[in-house]
Amino acid sequence: MILSAQGLSIDFAGDLIFCDANFDIEDLDRVGLIGANGTGKTTLFRIITGEIEPTTGNIFISKNATVGTVEQHACTNPALTAYQETLTAFNDVIEIEKRLENIRNQIELCDKNKRIELIEEQDRLIDVYIKRDGLTYKARAKSALIGLGLTEDEINLQVSHLSGGQKTKVSLAKLLLSNANLILLDEPTNHLDINSVEWLEDFLKKYNGTAIIISHDRYFLDKTTTKTIEIEHNRVTMTNGNYSRFMQLKQERLEFQRREYLKTIKEIKRIEGIIAQQVTFSQERNYITIASKQKQIDRLKAELVKPESEEAELKLSFPIASESGNDVLFVENVSKSFGDKKLFDDVNMNIYKGERVFLVGPNGCGKSTLLKIIMGKLTSDTGRVIFGHNTRVGYFEQVQTEITSEKTVLDEVYDRFPKMLSGEIRKHLAAFQFRGDDVFKRMCDLSGGERAKVALLVIMLRGSNVLLLDEPTNHLDVASAEHLERALSDYKGTIICASHDRYFINKLASRIFVFAPDEFKEIEGNYDTYKSILDSALPEKSEKVDTVNDYKLRKEAASLERKRQTRIAKIEAEIVELEEEINFLSDELKRPEISSDYIKITEITDKLTELQKREDELFLEWEELNL
Repeated sequence: MILSAQGLSIDFAGDLIFCDANFDIEDLDRVGLIGANGTGKTTLFRIITGEIEPTTGNIFISKNATVGTVEQHACTNPALTAYQETLTAFNDVIEIEKRLENIRNQIELCDKNKRIELIEEQDRLIDVYIKRDGLTYKARAKSALIGLGLTEDEINLQVSHLSGGQKTKVSLAKLLLSNANLILLDEPTNHLDINSVEWLEDFLKKYNGTAIIISHDRYFLDKTTTKTIEIEHNRVTMTNGNYSRFMQLKQERLEFQRREYLKTIKEIKRIEGIIAQQVTFSQERNYITIASKQKQIDRLKAELVKPESEEAELKLSFPIASESGNDVLFVENVSKSFGDKKLFDDVNMNIYKGERVFLVGPNGCGKSTLLKIIMGKLTSDTGRVIFGHNTRVGYFEQVQTEITSEKTVLDEVYDRFPKMLSGEIRKHLAAFQFRGDDVFKRMCDLSGGERAKVALLVIMLRGSNVLLLDEPTNHLDVASAEHLERALSDYKGTIICASHDRYFINKLASRIFVFAPDEFKEIEGNYDTYKSILDSALPEKSEKVDTVNDYKLRKEAASLERKRQTRIAKIEAEIVELEEEINFLSDELKRPEISSDYIKITEITDKLTELQKREDELFLEWEELNL
């Protein structure tokens, strides 16, 4: 067991976050930590790291556990490149390399007894070096950065020139490559496109440690987790299985609770009927029966478990004011570039009434740009966009630029629908979880999820029969995303949506348009259909696994490392000689008797060119050996 919680409770100034949490996490577990925003998921992480103390109870962490978080691996040296910063995750490996180099130099100079001692230390360090990925750590650092979505150019940028999202990717790469065997991941798929998320999924499947993951990406949780912890109604519940299995068991548990609750209420009413009947008899034995039956009622009420309240759930629906024609949208030969960067070319889409069309592709491929062109917010370079008869469009932007930040939530909605009574608006806001004084919050003070809910409410009240949605689940917690799914499943209009939420796509998509390199292709079906087509197109992986004796592998690795270090030393020595010769010839050119001799100048210049070419070749080889 790597971690255990016993009787864990936390409150802040009397505000209870969760109480009496008990759970155990074993080695190699992958645990999904879910719950609505504000329920205490990040607080639980802070308790595990020791940043805060629980109010009651204890967290027990194995003495063999090394806990790692993204914050611990934040970028600290802005002068380093992204690649160099990522390599700091292997500082222990780099120190071993330095020690092995020192040992190699000492072995050649020391006596026999000392040489034996050094060789034994060398063998031990090589073993540690190999286990800690010393032979591949530089390649792994580069692979992790590319896997998480950085380009070759971005990898070589200084940290100070990276965006916030790019720095987060570097910090995540450092955590994944670190020596931690218990990693805490808080929304690791933020800032990642689908390809990067799939790389992370594959990494976590192979990760030789334990991971606890806070995420609202349900597809990601299904792919990576083996257990699920939910924080809800101040309670912490652990279930074996991934997110979908957890939800299945939760629904079964809630249904059982409801049945037992109704059964108990029915029994209480039956006994109350008996008591009422006994009261009418007004005899002594009847009062004894009444007292006995009342005790039964008191016991049943004490044991009564009320089903979990659904009053605070998001109540979403998207009614349409009028139906559109059958032809909803035609996009013909649309292309768009920004400067020298071409986003997409010759895009064609025919979309019909009732379809649920999704745009899929990596970050920066142009999904949001295409939606903006359809809405007329951007102009295409070529082609045209034609809406069909009686289309009424509702547009949800990924960044809510149209929402005025200084207004209150109530004023924001009222200003858009001035004919609607204040009480009616408050009723709708309550359905979107804005109750009481929440309606007087300023828009600028809202979280991303709260602002998204206001935008969705505005779209809902417009009665649109076509919805253009740009990453609508980005800021929603798991529960809110599921309510949105149900509402869109019941929606009678047409949906055109850009999303990287694969679970969301699977639930709703009837067609997918994929922004692939140099093409824009159409696929009938949902994300799983698209993924199966991709997988079937990949070449089959060889099942052959090379098995090499560990002792032989260590010796070969040691031999390769010695050859590498020897070659580096020879190159450095040759470069020194070349530089001396280049300096000598350069000084020769300055001599008066040479500077006036054309033949001599030509000979020396040709020789200098040859030497500099050789020096460039050596520097290139030196850089490759030091990668």
